[in-house]
Amino acid sequence: MKTSLKRVLPVLAVSVLLGACSSLNPFSSSAPKPAALVDLKPTAELRTLWRTSVGKSGAYVFHPAVAGDSVFAAGADGRVLRIDGGREAWRADAKTTLSAGVGSDGRLAVVVSADGVAIAYDAATGSERWRSPLGAEVLAPPAVNADVVVLRASDNRLIALDPSDGSRRWVYQRTNPPLALRSYAGVLLESGVALAGFPGGKLVAISLANGGALWELSVAAPRGATELERIADVAGLPVVGRREVCAVTYQGRVACFDGSNGNALWARDFSSSVGMDRDNRFVVITDDKDAVHALDVYSGASVWKQDALARRGVSRPLFVGDHVAVGDVEGHVHLLGREDGAFAARSRADSSAITADLRRLGSGFVVQTRGGDVVAYEVR
Repeated sequence: MKTSLKRVLPVLAVSVLLGACSSLNPFSSSAPKPAALVDLKPTAELRTLWRTSVGKSGAYVFHPAVAGDSVFAAGADGRVLRIDGGREAWRADAKTTLSAGVGSDGRLAVVVSADGVAIAYDAATGSERWRSPLGAEVLAPPAVNADVVVLRASDNRLIALDPSDGSRRWVYQRTNPPLALRSYAGVLLESGVALAGFPGGKLVAISLANGGALWELSVAAPRGATELERIADVAGLPVVGRREVCAVTYQGRVACFDGSNGNALWARDFSSSVGMDRDNRFVVITDDKDAVHALDVYSGASVWKQDALARRGVSRPLFVGDHVAVGDVEGHVHLLGREDGAFAARSRADSSAITADLRRLGSGFVVQTRGGDVVAYEVR
């Protein structure tokens, strides 16, 4: 499929216009200097369980995937790995440049090439199962379950493939605003639906059976005099609780909705470009100034704010037991106390940035850096 200039230019424009913003582009030479690291008295231990390398990310963001006790990771040069307990179970070579991290359900591991071809491997053996041309650039890791593989194109189309042979099932497409962030967030598969946030502040549930929209919620409404000011894209993946679904936007709001009827439970002004996480008491969000916030999951009331990581390109936060973990632009992993946001521990994965989402692994988590290191941590 030929890509039109009309579709490409908005993405390029946003990339250029937002280039000086450290939270969105911490690699810019004109970005302000990251805040100095504060001294801390450790109250927990970040213990490195294992470390391996999969290759640099290049111009892309590579999120690792966790399925059971296995970690799947890929690099821009085409390497794809399965790691079990720090041991390399298998290694595959896609023989092409890749543009997105791995999606896996433990049966299938799927990556996408820079020229828009989905490549599936048997998760147990690493043998290639199929290749499926998409006709679209994909920046986000595929979402995979036993019934379907869903890929999010950079123009925000959702493309569903049959996991057995890669044949196309359906395509979901919607009208987008003139400008949008270049997003590396995929979709969340939950109870027979794909949950995805879109430009314009919309959160949509799509049927996995046929690609039809089941409902649409407005997390935030675009506002402002210019198209740049009116960017209000949903950032990161939505998060789902026992009965609620929550999402946050750039230059907009964070909101939680009743999943049974779509009614808003609470909302407040907020801006994030990386997203949020939640547990049974709090939602945690990294804002566009690199402060980490904890809000009450039932009311949205502020619980704590950790703003000592200003200009450090802080990643999407992740709950890990009694702590919250984040990565930064210099490869540091920070552990914050769940109850008060105080620094509890710190470790350095490597000297390159952590822009990928941290993934929960057992009682700890796994990190992939732009330099290609994949590191598993245990929290003690």
